[in-house]
This record gives sequence, structure tokens and C-alpha cells, in this order.
Amino acid sequence: MNDRSIVARYNAAMTKSSPSINWIIVATSFGFVVSQLDVTIVNVALASMATGLKASVAGLQWVVDAYALLFASLLLSAGALGDRLGARRLYIAGFVVFAAASLGCGLAPNAAVLILARAIQGIGAAALVPPSLALLSHACGDDARLRARAVGLWTAAGGAAIAVGPVAGGLLIGWFGWRSIFLVNLPLVAIGIWLTLRHAAETPRNGHGRHLDLTGQALAILALIGITGAIIEAGPRGAADPWVLAGFAGGLAALLAFLIVEARSDSPMLPLFFFRIRIFSATVAVGTVVNLSYYGTIFVLSLYLQQARGYGVIAAGLAFLPLTATFILSNIAAGFLVGRFGSRLPMAGGFLVAAAGYLLLRLLDNHTPFWLMVPGFLLIPLGMGTGVPAMTTALLSSVERKFSGTASGVLNTARQAGGAVGVAVFGAMVGRNHEAIIPGLHGAVTISGGLLALAALMSLAGIRRG
Repeated sequence: MNDRSIVARYNAAMTKSSPSINWIIVATSFGFVVSQLDVTIVNVALASMATGLKASVAGLQWVVDAYALLFASLLLSAGALGDRLGARRLYIAGFVVFAAASLGCGLAPNAAVLILARAIQGIGAAALVPPSLALLSHACGDDARLRARAVGLWTAAGGAAIAVGPVAGGLLIGWFGWRSIFLVNLPLVAIGIWLTLRHAAETPRNGHGRHLDLTGQALAILALIGITGAIIEAGPRGAADPWVLAGFAGGLAALLAFLIVEARSDSPMLPLFFFRIRIFSATVAVGTVVNLSYYGTIFVLSLYLQQARGYGVIAAGLAFLPLTATFILSNIAAGFLVGRFGSRLPMAGGFLVAAAGYLLLRLLDNHTPFWLMVPGFLLIPLGMGTGVPAMTTALLSSVERKFSGTASGVLNTARQAGGAVGVAVFGAMVGRNHEAIIPGLHGAVTISGGLLALAALMSLAGIRRG
């Protein structure tokens, strides 16, 4: 099928009734759901995995970050590949890889195999998120308000997965063991594939024979793994360990080489000209610090609840519910706020609210009653759930629609890389013994509050009014 016929199909799709668009939103949301579900489920399972697999805190960090690192480092190529080959093709392939890796996680006999399967899961997740946003963006055509609301619903689906994850994970682990949290992905993936084949048309291809930037891709993987791995291993080994120093040196060298290669490449995986667009640069920077603070804090809170406070896995899952469930309402509201006020004010206001939530968690200690945790647990998702959809909408609006897959890949790469670094840094702050958990938590939420206040300032400076 040529590009003209695909464009004709999309023009026809644009004239269909709103129920058709609604089904496309549901179909594209499933990829985001499965990619986000494992984040909170895995965090609730950390204590069970540590016992069952005899894993250290550094090993648990690798279980979380093996997924995040491959996810982050491959998102750029996934966005470009979806633009070139068609978003729907790549989206379905991502579902297949994710399902196979989830089965591998569920059957893993030891921590090493689990970490490897988690890395493959990250590959599948990378092939899900940019194509899903590209399919959604094309389905909305040139209707900016429809896109803002659709992105809000798409993000809300991920928020729902994050909200359900701790409770569902706690129940699954309590009834069937930690392996069940991965096996539950299989029916979800099957539904996602069916919905996509039934309701989502293929996107117009873009690239005109463009080749994948394999050199840049390899350097991106080396840079992320080198730097993040060095941060993780600095906890148990010490910052002066030769392997840690080699990781930092190798990662920074790979990062420098990556930027040089991308600047000289005719078809870069990271088009550096995007960063000449002020709105694009601001949203990518904001996305990085937002995920660094959130995923790092969630990792530390899981250890706090289960190891410092002695919560069981089901109780810990329920304790996370205010921190995650609020995302659903705030994500949905964000679509309407952005449609009416633009991206700038919802971003800045939302991130200031989240900053206040993080700083309230400095009150937590070994004896804090749960009701004192709740205000912070509510403000963080209230603010972030408002700011993140606005951030995504601002980014998609800053580039031509034909680059939507690549642009969303850049944003999500920055966010996932930030999340992986957050887990590495904050995990190292609590990783030596149980006595370090409370001071480490206080340090983590203080850093997070400062970063979210900085994100609010970047939003005001980098996003135009309206």
C-alpha cells in the first residue's frame, strides 16, 4: 500500500464519528497501560523478590533499571522506526516482544535471568509507547483540543495502571507469588493486539529510505548503562572502585561520542535540530527531572513501607493507592485544562503542587501514622497528573505531525532515562542497611521537591503563553 492510499484512509477516518476516535484512544492506551503497569507492580514485589531470589538492594535496582534502561535507550529508534515503517506495525510487534519477555520473567529461576528478561521487556515497551502516541496524534488530525483531551485520556490510562498496580500486585503476590505479576501481562497484551487490529489504521510512512542509526543506538545504550550502572554499583562497591570509575568514564565517553555522531549523521536517531525549538527543549528537560524524582522516590518508599515500617505486601500495595489513584482524575482534568488554558499554566502549577507533596514526606519516620503520609501521597499525583499531559501536548504541538513518533520517542527516552537514574541515585542513598532508609528517604524527597520546583520554573520560561 502506498503513502497516498494510507493518507486517504486517514482522511476518511477523520470524518468518522467520535466513537471511532474513542476506540482508537482505547487501543493506543493499552500499550501505555502494560508498559506502566510493571513499574508499580515490580516495586511492590521488591521485598518478595529479595527473599525468593536472595537479591541485594543493588540487585533489586537492576531488576527495576534493566527494564528502564533498555526502554529509554531504544525509544529513539522506536519512534523513528514507527515513522518509517508505520506505527501500527511496530506497535503490534512491541506487544509480541513484551508478552514473550513477561513469560520469561514469570519463569525466571534466578535474579540474573529475571534481569535479562526485564531488559527484553524494556525492548518491547520501547516499541509500544512512541507508536501509540503517533497513532493517537494522527487520529486527532489538526484538532488541537481533541489532541489535548485524547492525550489526557491516554495518560489517564497509564495513571490507572499505576494506580491498580500496587493493589493488584499485592493481591497477586499474596495469593500466587511474585511471578504472577508478570504473567498477568499476557491476557492484557492479547486484548491490546485485538483492539489495535480492529480499530487503528496504519499511519503514513515517513523517512524516504532513511536508515536506522545503528552507531548512535549502540552508543546511547553504552552511555545509559555505563552511567546508571556505575551509580548503582557505587553503593555496594564504593565510588572509588575501579569498576565504578570505569563505568562512569565509559558512559561519559559514549555520551560524548553519541552527540558527535548525531551531529554529523544524515539520518540521526536523535535529530538535534529539535532542540533549537524552545518548547521542545523545555519539555524534554522537565520530563527528565519529573521521572527522576517520581521513580526514585517510589523505589525508596517501597523499601520504607516494607522494611522500615514492616508493612506486608498487600498492606504496602494499599498504602500506595492514594499516591497512584489520584493520577486518574488529575490526568483526565488535565486534558480539559490544557484545551482551555494551554500547556504553560497547567505544567507550572501542577509541578509546584507536586513539589509541595514531596516536601511533606520529610515528616515520615519509623513511627509516622499512615494518615500523615496521605497529604503528600495525594499532592504528588495531583500535581504531576496535571503537569505531565500538558507537557506531552506541548511537545507534540511543537513539531510537525510527521515527526510525532520521533519527537515522542525523544521525550519518553528522557523520561525513562531520568527514572532509571532516579532509582540508581536514590537507591544508593538507602542501599547499605536498614538504618539508612529514613535518612535516605528524607534526602530523596528533598531533592525531588527541589527538582519539581525547578520543573515549574522551566515550564514558565520555556513554554509560550496560551
